[in-house]
Amino acid sequence: MADLRSNFIGIKSPNPFWLASAPPTDKEYNVVRAFKAGWGGVVWKTLGEDPPVVNVSSRYGAMHLGPDRMIGFNNIELISDRPLDINLQEIKRVKRDWKDRAMIVSLMVPCEEDSWKNILARVEDTEADGIELNFGCPHGMSERGMGAAVGQVPEYVEMVARWCKQYTRMPVIVKLTPNVTDVRKPAQAAKKGGADAVSLINTINSICSVDLDAMAPTPVVDGKGTHGGYCGSAVKPIALNMVAEIARDPATHGMPISAIGGIGTWRDAAEFMSMSAGNVQVCTAAMHYGFRIVEEMVSGLSNWMDEKGYRTIEDFRGLAVPNVTDWQQLNINFKTIAHIDQETCIQCGLCYVACEDTSHQSISAKRVDGKRKYEVIDEECVGCNLCYHACPVPNVITMVPQNTGKPYLNWTQDPRNPMRKKAAE
Repeated sequence: MADLRSNFIGIKSPNPFWLASAPPTDKEYNVVRAFKAGWGGVVWKTLGEDPPVVNVSSRYGAMHLGPDRMIGFNNIELISDRPLDINLQEIKRVKRDWKDRAMIVSLMVPCEEDSWKNILARVEDTEADGIELNFGCPHGMSERGMGAAVGQVPEYVEMVARWCKQYTRMPVIVKLTPNVTDVRKPAQAAKKGGADAVSLINTINSICSVDLDAMAPTPVVDGKGTHGGYCGSAVKPIALNMVAEIARDPATHGMPISAIGGIGTWRDAAEFMSMSAGNVQVCTAAMHYGFRIVEEMVSGLSNWMDEKGYRTIEDFRGLAVPNVTDWQQLNINFKTIAHIDQETCIQCGLCYVACEDTSHQSISAKRVDGKRKYEVIDEECVGCNLCYHACPVPNVITMVPQNTGKPYLNWTQDPRNPMRKKAAE
């Protein structure tokens, strides 16, 4: 049986599934329900200093795709608007009652040494397992010089991380903003500041949609709207790439990563772990489907690991990283072409339309015995795999590697590369 126990920077939990800092972790009631459902840990919704945080109504927008609701989610909610003392009391009680679960406290205060020193001492009294520095929130708090306003400046990231390591015994996780040109820079800064780990991604700056009656961005607040933080399934590709970039950067290689962004299934989690994440944090999926989704995540990951022969997460963590490379290192002599299984094809024609109109005209449309038939023209197929993605039925179209007899050749080696020619001259 697979062993899902997690030890992330010394923080132990029965499984690697944590709830991210967000509305689901805003109070004792929610967190206890989450632990009863089986979550391995939580990152308590971001706490700040006592001056009041005032939220608006409404707070959420969403990206819908046909019948699929909330493939993307947008929020303009701020950090916790509950009194700091109440939050800290609840954190202490929950940790006392659930000693085997990970309790991380997310923090965001002004970029002043005394502010961080003071709140760290108060959080330590709760006996929480660690802290997460929220350097990612792109709305509301960033306009006050916090959140993404800090995370976008590597020097600030390094400075605050160093303060926190100086003033607390707790492990320090730096939560990174994706709203930067190169996520490796703040990750490197976090490491220089002594941070124990990074977590990413926080939400992406966005306007999810426009209400065409109100003529305002959603969510609409008394006729007006604003940019917010984008998350949910739609951001997974962005998050996965940024995790991979940090994992393969020599300057941050080996730095522990807690992955966040579009994780809603065990497969999502396994993909992030294959890119070196030590655990994963979930928010939008829990807000959409409830806390019990963790049951499927735990059983699904465990079953997959059993099938593959992986005993622990460490057995496959990071295995995909060496296979992430730059485009110019890919084998341009590798050849694959599409194949359509005529037995299972439903003759909808989507592959033909996609290829004929927007790709390489390598699928023929015929009539055989009065029925439509679509076949790949092998000599015209470039292996782009657009048809594979357009087909609505799984496994009808497959991509078949061809034996070209040609050796490995990448773009840096190709005589047709003008830069190579110039260097040779």
